[in-house]
Amino acid sequence: MSTTKYFVHPQALLESTQVGEGSRIWAFSHVLPGARIGAEANICDHVFIENDVVVGNRVTVKCGVQLWDGVTLEDDVFIGPNVTFSNDPAPRSKHKPEAPLRTLVRAGASIGSNATIRPGITIGPGALVMDGAVVTRDVPSNAIVTGNPAHITGYRDTPHLALAGSLSSDAALPQLQARGAALHKLPKIVDLRGALSFGEIGAHLPFTPQRFFMVYDVPTKEVRGEHAHKACHQFLVCVKGSVGIVVDDGERRDELLLDSAQLGLHIPPMVWGIQYQFSSDAVLLVLASDCYAADDYIRNYDEFLAAVRGAGNGH
Repeated sequence: MSTTKYFVHPQALLESTQVGEGSRIWAFSHVLPGARIGAEANICDHVFIENDVVVGNRVTVKCGVQLWDGVTLEDDVFIGPNVTFSNDPAPRSKHKPEAPLRTLVRAGASIGSNATIRPGITIGPGALVMDGAVVTRDVPSNAIVTGNPAHITGYRDTPHLALAGSLSSDAALPQLQARGAALHKLPKIVDLRGALSFGEIGAHLPFTPQRFFMVYDVPTKEVRGEHAHKACHQFLVCVKGSVGIVVDDGERRDELLLDSAQLGLHIPPMVWGIQYQFSSDAVLLVLASDCYAADDYIRNYDEFLAAVRGAGNGH
């Protein structure tokens, strides 16, 4: 009586002994001896897995995928049909690199069919790579990327706030889910000479600015921000054009479009901020509560999450 706690199709070739309970290896797949596969993984037909590969728990690898040395798939990753990985940036016949570049697909990320992942790339937790995308650089957490080269088009599980009409009426601006972040309606005065918008400390600005900077001439596909501050408050106004903003408190996220000089966004400390989808004429004004200090920035999302959880535990 077999004591094997995982399934191997009779026409699969499994050479590894490091396979977790409940995993399934389907027909015509070949797993080399050094590979490690977690529990409840699903390795579909015609998949090849090399030696220096780690496949986490509950991972799905669909048909026609090759996982070469240096690839790690964390828990709950989905790899669609015919996704292509590589581990050598400049391959030549009979010239094997001393060590493969490491490619990491973080927990909960999904990669759609026929996507190509260049070597040495990290796909962030929860990210989504759309079908056929060519990923040439790291993908941030929860980002949705598409195209060749792949660029960010949105963020998963992030409500997009509809602000149309709220500035031209007496209706209150919508509340944000991200802890402490808030929208502010700024006055607008129009006469024959043009339009004027302003903000006053206390009435509109929730802090006294010590610094300002402007962001402009940003290529449409570029992403800025991607950090949180430990102590600094920021107030963002897009004085011309438009820019997409994501605010994230580690548990909840919001996405909105800043496209009016009447609309201000307050981002408090310990809220992750992202700016992307800049229009070609966008000018973003940022008022800050403190002068620049490099050690006030948290630029790594994992470190941000750890800091948020630590603060929540009273540490």
